Amino acid sequence: MKPVAIIGVVLIVLGVAGLVLGRFTYTTEEKVLDVGPLEATAEKEHSVAIPDIAGIIAVLAGGFLVFMGRRRA
Repeated sequence: MKPVAIIGVVLIVLGVAGLVLGRFTYTTEEKVLDVGPLEATAEKEHSVAIPDIAGIIAVLAGGFLVFMGRRRA
């Protein structure tokens, strides 16, 4: 399989995952209190939305790259 086609498949998978999931979350740890030897931290959850248009564009671009990769073979 050509490298262009492999990149296309990766884009398709990421685009479909973005459309299915819609968002992803991650957790960070922040210092709340730092007084001498005492230290307190808190976990904070962040959420990032993935626009539907980004997933659609990734799928279309991936399909185009797969087509072009197979065509040049």
